[in-house]
This record gives sequence, structure tokens and C-alpha cells, in this order.
Amino acid sequence: MNAPGGSLLVAEGLRKAYGPTMALDGAEFSIHPGEVVAVMGPSGSGKSTLLHCLAGIVTPDSGSIMYDGQDLATMSDAQRSRLRRSDFGFVFQFGQLVPELTCVENVALPLRLNGAPRKQAERTALEWMQRLEVDDLGRKRPGEVSGGQGQRVAVARSLVTDPRVLFADEPTGALDSLNGERVMELLTEAARSANAAVVLVTHEARVAAYSDREIVVRDGKSRDMERVI
Repeated sequence: MNAPGGSLLVAEGLRKAYGPTMALDGAEFSIHPGEVVAVMGPSGSGKSTLLHCLAGIVTPDSGSIMYDGQDLATMSDAQRSRLRRSDFGFVFQFGQLVPELTCVENVALPLRLNGAPRKQAERTALEWMQRLEVDDLGRKRPGEVSGGQGQRVAVARSLVTDPRVLFADEPTGALDSLNGERVMELLTEAARSANAAVVLVTHEARVAAYSDREIVVRDGKSRDMERVI
């Protein structure tokens, strides 16, 4: 795959094996700022491994990953960790909110970890919660809100640092179809308004429909699909 000009994140020839199992076998990927790309494929196809490599969580055995002109392979673990705190945001299937913290404290947590004062962090957190339509839940704890509400809180947390790339791994997998669609509407709307690129891992066609482009991963190989309008 020839990476289009102006790509923010580009991967070429990625290979990753876990023992005798080849999770990625020459996978490629690219994404522009403000673009939503769905990574699709059956369970075990390598799509989550691809996401983890792109995010610098897993190091591929071979191949290259360039983010904004920087080679992730040449970065130290500390540099990749800083990148995940500043430039990357994450949404997972079950939200992974901290149960002991209130919702606004959860959303503010990435800012607090980056050294922001509490009041400033929570003020910014509430602004994002308002955009995700959950600002009225600020003082509730995760166990006191519904699954759909909790996932919107998780999306607000992922965007609170104004990341350039948002990684969403099956973000609606634990939700019913109605809540899932609302989460996707709000997630893509908020990300595009912030010009953040979204790497969306899913196996559901209705979720992939919110993307601009689809990449199918099968047996560790990737294929860029043409979207028919």
C-alpha cells in the first residue's frame, strides 16, 4: 500500500509473532489527520495487534511505524509512554474507568497525570463531558451510571488531552445497538471537530459505517477497501 501524502501515522511491512503464531504478516496502514479508519476482521485476525503496534504498546518484530515523521522503533519506552499520554487517546470495549473516582475525576485523570492543577483539569474535563452529553454525571461514580453513559465518559477521557490520534478498540462491543450508535455518533463528531485521526477496531459493519475508509485484516495481512458511496 502506498501511503497517501500528508499521512499522520504510517505502518509498512509489520510482522509480529507470538511463539509459532504469526499475528501480523506484512500488514500496512496509513491515516490522515481528521480521518476515521475502521480496522476490520474476524477474531484472531491480528486487528488488535495492529492497533497495539500503531500505538507503541507492542513492538513489531519487523517493519516500520512512522508517526508525524518519527520512527516509533527508535524511541525509548519512556518516549513512547509520553507519546501515549500527550498525542494518543484510547477507548476500550469496557471503558476501563477507575471505580473509586467520580466521572469528572476519571475524565480529568490524563490531565492530572500530565501535571495539570486539579481545578483546571476538572474544568476542561467538564467541557468535554458536555460535548459527550454526560456533564450531569460529573459527581457520580462509574458504578452509578449506565453502560452507554460510562462509555461516553470514557470517550471524553480519551479526548481530554486533545490527542492527534484516537485508538478505539471495539468501543461499542459491550453496548446495545441504540447506545452503540449514539456513542459512535458522538465519538466521530467530537474527534473530527478536533481534527483527531481515529483508528477504529471493530468486527461490526454498522460501527465501521461511521468511518471514512476500511482496512480489512485477515491472517495478519491488511487490505485497504474502497468505500462505495
